[in-house]
Amino acid sequence: MYIEVVANIGEARSDDFLHKTVIVVDVIRATSTIITALINGCKAIIPVETVLKAKELYREGDLLGGERFCKKIPGFDLGNSPLEFTKEVVQGKRVILTTTNGTRGIQKAMKADHVLAGALLNSKACAEAAIALKRDTVILCAGTQDVFSLEDGLCAGLILEELVSALGEKHVVTNDFGLAMRGCYLHAKNTLYETLLTCTNGKKMCKSGFQADVVSCTKTNITDQVPILEQDQMVLLQLSQGRRAF
Repeated sequence: MYIEVVANIGEARSDDFLHKTVIVVDVIRATSTIITALINGCKAIIPVETVLKAKELYREGDLLGGERFCKKIPGFDLGNSPLEFTKEVVQGKRVILTTTNGTRGIQKAMKADHVLAGALLNSKACAEAAIALKRDTVILCAGTQDVFSLEDGLCAGLILEELVSALGEKHVVTNDFGLAMRGCYLHAKNTLYETLLTCTNGKKMCKSGFQADVVSCTKTNITDQVPILEQDQMVLLQLSQGRRAF
């Protein structure tokens, strides 16, 4: 199985995703938030690039969520903190979400056969889904404004490690960046929280009062659920979809 890891959205080319599975990773915070919302009963997440598009798609009963430069967008119901997307708030509702990086990554990947949302929270489940969907796979690290973010690379490394654990070393091939990120993850796996606190986005989150988000986003493999893009909205991948892929 070939796994390509892309360092940031700016390095991604949409045409390269044809006939592939793409796992979009934005650990701090968009994909962590999407995962959290859906496992808390959110009906669907509609990822869009712009505030204007989010407002155009809004229908009565929906929630608007999103941020720009870590701050909740004025007039929106929710920001981009996974801690906001509780069961009491999102259960049974659609959330239209726009973020600086993560939702842009999902939009960039739309030519792929399958688009998944990955984070530290569900890395093992992402690896299992990628295997079930039987495509060459790209792990697209969202980064920050087209610059690599360490937390996304560490998550890519963890997904690779889970793939190797499931398939065996000889059956997982990756590019040089993927090899480097797997090595980084193995080096930092016992100190992930401390490592994320020292990276650029971790420091920014703490300075902005979101250290609790870093704690939440650093938890590994706490769910076996994987969001998948279906008709422009993220919903939870159903086991039957994986079975059909075999």
